[in-house]
Amino acid sequence: MTPEQQLEKIKRGAVEIIQEKELLEKLRKKKKLIVKAGFDPTAPDIHLGHTVLLRKMRHFQDLGHRVIFLIGDYTGRIGDPTGRSEVRKPMSEKEVQENAKTYVAQVSKILDRSQLEVRFNSEWLGKMKLEGIIELTSKQTVARVLEREDFRKRIEGDQDITLLEFMYPLFQAYDSVALKADVELGGADQKLNMLMGRTLQKRYGQEEQVVLTTPLLEGLDGVQKMSKSLGNQIGINESPKEMFGKVMSISDEMMWKYYELLTDESLPAIKKLHPREAKKELARIIVAQYHGPNASQKAEEEFERSTGKGLPQENPKFPFASEMKTENGLEYQLPVFLASSGMTVSRAEARRKIDERALKYNGISWTHYTIPVNQVKVGDIFQIGKKSVEVSGIS
Repeated sequence: MTPEQQLEKIKRGAVEIIQEKELLEKLRKKKKLIVKAGFDPTAPDIHLGHTVLLRKMRHFQDLGHRVIFLIGDYTGRIGDPTGRSEVRKPMSEKEVQENAKTYVAQVSKILDRSQLEVRFNSEWLGKMKLEGIIELTSKQTVARVLEREDFRKRIEGDQDITLLEFMYPLFQAYDSVALKADVELGGADQKLNMLMGRTLQKRYGQEEQVVLTTPLLEGLDGVQKMSKSLGNQIGINESPKEMFGKVMSISDEMMWKYYELLTDESLPAIKKLHPREAKKELARIIVAQYHGPNASQKAEEEFERSTGKGLPQENPKFPFASEMKTENGLEYQLPVFLASSGMTVSRAEARRKIDERALKYNGISWTHYTIPVNQVKVGDIFQIGKKSVEVSGIS
């Protein structure tokens, strides 16, 4: 590809490129760019939200560039303060190493392992002496670090910030200096950390890296970013059946974002399909990516049985009424719907069934008391044991 064609491929699904002109200049003068993305091994399981960044790394691999998967085994023991409202408990070296072990095997489902360079930032940070740390701290001002919104909010709320957390952005940024990175990739929430990498490179006499941010992918609820702690994730190691069903449960609006960020499909061609068929195709593609086409086909067949043939031909029908909405009007209260439709004898029983993971939404367990308004569609099936109800209307 020409540098211009490479740039177009790289731009798909990117939130921001700082600076796009610089990236094009680098592509024109260098055959191989050094492209890095850092991961703190705070949790061993990778979900589809993580793969947005991993897929962008794969794009650079496919274009022939040197891609570095940087495991922050040293910075992971500090803990990234981004978005946190309180002091984060530092991880032990043993915890970091145990989590890091699972990473390479999982990311190899997306990245070309034969072309992937795996590095650990303890290689340089663990060897840094006091003189090096003093020099590093002299390269950045307190004012710039305090520009971070998360730090500012904690100061305004009279909450502690440890000096260790204060050092995290500097250590993380130094990774770019150590690797002489041409490009750094990261989620949109990491923008300030990556921009600090540009600053440090300039002050260490290096050419500044280009920063490319990728969007944060919302989870099954369609509202908050995908996260294991929120229970709205689709893990790449989940069973094909569970993965297929979860993809089918996302809203039609979210489906197009999943297509853009998680596949290389032509969006104009996909948008010609009926929304339900388009969603099935999305589920087929995603399951096939991580489990193979045969597993994808079997998962689809199981899904059809669980949501169609496995249920009564004529399901009782009941609408979602406006009075079932939460105070903010953005979600429906499922205990109200389940009790009103006769699925449970009371709202208390409905909450208990949800806690017991007995409620299924389109064949997949639903563990929240609410469901986003924009996710519910006419024809959706809610099931508890042998009882089921089909959504007949929405108001």
